[in-house]
Amino acid sequence: MRFFEDIEIGSRRELGSFTFTAELIKQFAAQFDPQAFHLDEEAGRQSLFGGLAASGWHVGSVCMKLLVADGQRLTREAIARGEEVAVWGPSPGFRELRWIRPVLAGDTISFSSVVETKRTSDKRPEWGILQARNTGTNQRGEQVYSFLATAFVRGGARVPDPSRYA
Repeated sequence: MRFFEDIEIGSRRELGSFTFTAELIKQFAAQFDPQAFHLDEEAGRQSLFGGLAASGWHVGSVCMKLLVADGQRLTREAIARGEEVAVWGPSPGFRELRWIRPVLAGDTISFSSVVETKRTSDKRPEWGILQARNTGTNQRGEQVYSFLATAFVRGGARVPDPSRYA
């Protein structure tokens, strides 16, 4: 992963795609969001969704999985090039979560992340704080999901002794 000072506002990462099959929608819903329109095709058709709909939490979980997998891929590639890899810290949260359109059985959602803002942390100047808009778009080009994520990112030029935080 890149260091804070190497990340540009507007930089975009394509995270990958995922097809929400009826079977996967039902499996997730049975365990985490057992509402009828996530579990049964007929109930889905009779709902406002008009079909078996994936839980919004399912869509968010897939986005997170692809975000982490893309970060791991970038890390492996940087190591293979012999580059130093930045440590990314925890996320202090997210805002503006939106389930814009239903994700129905058979939909393939492509996820991406675009950096919107960045600033140096006031309390820990060796860390930066960035915000990225994460979105999901279906196969028809319609945005179905969006949230604004915040993450701590280590700066490369200002890395102190790690034992300071032990």
